[in-house]
Amino acid sequence: MDQKILSLAAGKTADKLQEFLQSLKEDDLTDLLQNQAVKGKAAGALLRAIFKGSPCSEKAGTLRRRKIYTYCIQLVESGDLQKEVASEIIGLLMLEAHHFPGPLLVELANEFISAIKEGNLVNGKSLELLPIILTALTTKKGNMAYGKGELSGEECKKQLINTLCSGRWDQQYVIQLTSMFKDVPLTEEEAELVVEKVLRMFSKMNLQEIPPLVYQLLVLSSKGSRKSVLEGIIAFFNELDKQHAEEQSGDELLDLVTVPSGELRHVEGTIILHFVFAIKLDYELGRELLKHLKAGQQGDFSNNLCPFSIALLLSVTRIQRFEEQKISIVKSFKDLQLLQGSKFLQNLVPHRPCVSAMILEVVKNSVHSWDHVTQGLVELGFILMDSYGPKKILDGKTIETSSGLSRMPNQHACKLGANILLETFKIHEMIRQEILKQVLNRVVTRASSPISHFLDLLSNIIMYAPLVLQSCSSKVTETFDYLSFLPLQTVQGLLKAVQPLLKVSMSMRDSLILVLRKAMFASQLDARKSAVAGFLLLLKNFKVLGSLSSSQCSQSIGVSQVHVNVHSRYNSVANETFCLEIMDSLRRCLGQQADVRLMLYEGFYDVLRRNSQLANSIMQTLLSQLKQFYEPKPDLLPPLKLEACILTQGDQISLQEPLDYLLCCIQHCLAWYKSRVVPLQQGEEEEEEEAFYQDLDDMLESITNRMIKSELEDFELDKSADFSQSTGIGIKNNICAFLVMGVCEVLIEYNFSISNFSKNKFEEVLSLFMCYKKLSDILNEKAGKGKTKMANKTNDSFLSMKFVSDLLTALFRDSTQSHEESLSVLRSSNEFMRYAVNVALQKVQQLKETGHVSGPDGQNPNKIFQNLCDITRVLLWRYTSIPTSVEESGKKEKGKSISLLCLEGLQKIFSAVQQFYQPKIQQFLRALDVTDNEDREDADVSVTQRAAFQIRQFQRSLLNLLSSQEEDFNSKEAALLVTVLTSLSKLLEPSSPQFVQMLSWTSKICKENSREDALFCKSLMNLLFSLHVLYKSPVTLLRDLSQDIHGHLGDIDRDVEVEKTNHFAMVNLRTAAPTVCLLVLSQAEKVLEEVDWLITKLKGQVSQETLSEEASSQATASNHPAEKAIIMQLGTLLTFFHELVQTALPSGSCVDTLLKDLCKMYTILTALVRYYLQVCRSSGGIPKNMEKLVKLSGSHLTPLCYSFISYVQNKKSQGLKYTGEKKKEKTAVATAMARVLRETKPIPNLIFAIEQYEKFLIHLSKRSKVNLMQHIKLSTSRDFKIKGNILDMVLREEGEDENEEGTASEHGGQNKEPAKKKRKKE
Repeated sequence: MDQKILSLAAGKTADKLQEFLQSLKEDDLTDLLQNQAVKGKAAGALLRAIFKGSPCSEKAGTLRRRKIYTYCIQLVESGDLQKEVASEIIGLLMLEAHHFPGPLLVELANEFISAIKEGNLVNGKSLELLPIILTALTTKKGNMAYGKGELSGEECKKQLINTLCSGRWDQQYVIQLTSMFKDVPLTEEEAELVVEKVLRMFSKMNLQEIPPLVYQLLVLSSKGSRKSVLEGIIAFFNELDKQHAEEQSGDELLDLVTVPSGELRHVEGTIILHFVFAIKLDYELGRELLKHLKAGQQGDFSNNLCPFSIALLLSVTRIQRFEEQKISIVKSFKDLQLLQGSKFLQNLVPHRPCVSAMILEVVKNSVHSWDHVTQGLVELGFILMDSYGPKKILDGKTIETSSGLSRMPNQHACKLGANILLETFKIHEMIRQEILKQVLNRVVTRASSPISHFLDLLSNIIMYAPLVLQSCSSKVTETFDYLSFLPLQTVQGLLKAVQPLLKVSMSMRDSLILVLRKAMFASQLDARKSAVAGFLLLLKNFKVLGSLSSSQCSQSIGVSQVHVNVHSRYNSVANETFCLEIMDSLRRCLGQQADVRLMLYEGFYDVLRRNSQLANSIMQTLLSQLKQFYEPKPDLLPPLKLEACILTQGDQISLQEPLDYLLCCIQHCLAWYKSRVVPLQQGEEEEEEEAFYQDLDDMLESITNRMIKSELEDFELDKSADFSQSTGIGIKNNICAFLVMGVCEVLIEYNFSISNFSKNKFEEVLSLFMCYKKLSDILNEKAGKGKTKMANKTNDSFLSMKFVSDLLTALFRDSTQSHEESLSVLRSSNEFMRYAVNVALQKVQQLKETGHVSGPDGQNPNKIFQNLCDITRVLLWRYTSIPTSVEESGKKEKGKSISLLCLEGLQKIFSAVQQFYQPKIQQFLRALDVTDNEDREDADVSVTQRAAFQIRQFQRSLLNLLSSQEEDFNSKEAALLVTVLTSLSKLLEPSSPQFVQMLSWTSKICKENSREDALFCKSLMNLLFSLHVLYKSPVTLLRDLSQDIHGHLGDIDRDVEVEKTNHFAMVNLRTAAPTVCLLVLSQAEKVLEEVDWLITKLKGQVSQETLSEEASSQATASNHPAEKAIIMQLGTLLTFFHELVQTALPSGSCVDTLLKDLCKMYTILTALVRYYLQVCRSSGGIPKNMEKLVKLSGSHLTPLCYSFISYVQNKKSQGLKYTGEKKKEKTAVATAMARVLRETKPIPNLIFAIEQYEKFLIHLSKRSKVNLMQHIKLSTSRDFKIKGNILDMVLREEGEDENEEGTASEHGGQNKEPAKKKRKKE
């Protein structure tokens, strides 16, 4: 039978074939087909023949075709057929689908849909036909019966898709169904339906099935609804991540842990891969992703930004350069900063997730082969570090800012960049080379800009894995070649960072030594200094056997894991020869310039401390150096050959030997040697070795005695000497004077430290100080006359910080009976005590500027911190126990009193500690508690309580000051006290009762005390505002202050009598303007910024709500607490400006700032009106309080702004006339004109802002059907008419004065436009 069908089908016409098929029973055909298909014979040919003989033009043929079609589908679904046969049949069925009439297509589709709903599909192979059937349906013209009515093909398809999406889908066919839809032509609406259905299925799927499903969804998204696809996928994984995090943090062992961590991350990695491919093919998807994440930042939808979406974003950056994510990260830091600084915003805005934590989470997750993300991470890390690293360089020193100031968004961003790179380095071996290469490149190429942040990163990377980096040693060695061209600071940082590698790799060490030796004899001074720095560092870190353990190491090296103990003996021996070789090289430096020698002297002490076996070699070197400048005969004065220290080359005179630094180095090395090495050598006979130490002691003793006997004339430095900077002798004398002063300081420290509180020694110390003092007085006096640069350049003191702290403790706090008599020698000299405090101040200032101090241990943060605590304790005690008033009433001396110096020191220390030692604040405050019974239980006293205790002491001092008479009032001290209180109040927790107490105390002081001192008033008001902002919004405070200012300065209309309100006594005629006025205006500006930020947030939310339809119904905006708050803020600010605009402010900065702020006020009112325009579009009306605000602006602000503008302009023209009458000089008029033009610049901007506001109000009135303009008188104040009579007068004046430009715009309403018109007319 099958043969017959085939042979008939081969004929030209199908008539006979049709007849034959008609004659067969239906079951015969299907059985035949089944036999052929199962046997795998020529089923395709048979089927083709059957279709040929069943044309759709005849009813019988159509029905047969339909029957066979359905039967074939069942055959394919049954799974009995071979793969090839099944595919052939499906292919034929696809081709034939288009011949069916519409109703039959609908029937076929419905059969499919019911099979899917009931789960009757066996292998889903036949699903490939459904898109063909649906596509065929859309091509059918004319209506066809569907259900009860008639629909077109397109509508039928829509109904079918709707039915399919609302039904149940079997989990195993979700992927196939999704894939099927990509072949169906879908409208936007239909695509949305399908996407929603698939996203709902996500939660029912196994985790492993999700990546292929996502892939199909992404392919589908090209038909539309990209946004839904993105949001759905991101929300799903965000939720999964959250659940996962909760499960991991749960304590009890959950049997239900849904997904093992690694599996989830791998699935996410695969999905990121799919995204990358999808976006490569469809750029729109990438743009949509960016848009989606931006919207999340605008509104407050925290689920837009999550670790998964950030990972997606980073992987996308590899395709297109989307630089914007960098800005968005910093923006989120700025938002955080704004929130931290304002209680008003904290109450309104929910807590936001931290972006940096999320990004570091991405780094952590990327270990699971997220290859596409790692590259993006590295790029992001470098972008952040490059863009937001430290920018400033002062005198070659980077202004380092440590954790205290890292609240700043830029530093946060830079720190985040470094963390990303470090963590990525730890996790991904593949990318290590790349990161190291990039960091080193930046270190080498960016010589001019600060790169401390890159050096820190390099140091952390190397500390993490020195052994791993041996493989990259060629990169590091390459960098060494550039050492001699890099700035000294970079060289020191770089060598410090790579030093753990030097311990591991001998070849690296050797190549470094070669480079340093070359640099030692380079022609550039900087290269030689770098060589010295490098050699000193090597000496410090390669220990010689038998060296003392340095418990005071400033930087411990985390390479203990590197050393293999078997070789340690050999290593130490090798180290010894190595170190002695270096010492040889360094000795040659002693013949070089002063700068190079100076570096050596500064570095030797540290080397000695870390490598005590080198003591002999170092001390011998120093001794032989000193002998060159020492006068050995005991009765010769002066004891040092100063001439030999100075080099004269033609006219050039310069310092050859920094003798003061040499002595300083000797003194510190000697002290250390005596305290650490000598006690250990007591039993040993090492006579010849100790000879040098005895020699040095004797020499220092002899120098001391002879320095005391020497007069200034002996150094040829008496008052008659020439100290001018212009003559050779003057320069030489200056150098000598500084050398002598330095030597005196070094000897003061030496004698004090060996004195053991003997009276004679203290007398010597005082005599040395008198020599120092005389010289310093002469220099100051000469400098004062000559007004030379030297006047303000004070040299660093040679006293070490440790010594300063010991000296101050002895002078002010030592009450031991046996020391009483000898200390009275020093205490009798007020000058000496003042000098001691001054040096302490200088040290702290140096710490604030550079992050370290000069002298031994000056680079060791822990030691500095210890000394700071001791110094603070003494200064605090001295200031609180002997107030300035007591001290000053006793004796009137030049300069500041000691108490005032102590206070200044405290102020500097408090700010330095917050800048550099933020984590140690608790420890610092504990050290200040002078109570000696340090019990253990006080360890848990909080920082707030300790700070509050200190604050009370300074509050008492300020109250005492304020209770004194006006003429006795010391404004400098008062301002310092307020600064101290300000920095201490930063330590209080804003929610604590102590904080509220501090705020009310400050407020009380401002209300009850009137002082006509601008500086004091400014600092006190600043303190009040900085506290108030963290408690609640300061708008009411601003309103009260504006009323006070208005009361004191009077009204712009002189006939109006202003009643004086006296909210704050601190506001008086002297302080009201410009001091308080500028302060309140800057605060108002901050409030406006916050309001602006909130409005932007709300706009973002509304735009998101309008996009998601179901949310718009809930967008009943009127009860939004944020909106209410915004309107309240702006209302109160309106009354604040209402007062100021009527105030007769003096022209200048006050008027300028007020005009600019008014302009800002109107811009933000406009923003609010535009927000309500947006709200009206989605939900209708505007709240009543908004109407009130508009009414208030119309009645209380706009008209007054115009009268204020007239007042300003009249004032300016009067000022001009006055200038013109007083001086007819052209320059005077020209400068006055320039000033007028500058000061009236904000006026047109303000008028424009007012008009914009009114324009949008009119729009809002139309949209909200509320007449908002009834209270607003439209402005007519911009008549730029040319008045003929004035013009003639001006032209006449011009003829006399020939000062064209100056006078032309004199009477032009002070706006630029009239002036231009006049020029045209000429």
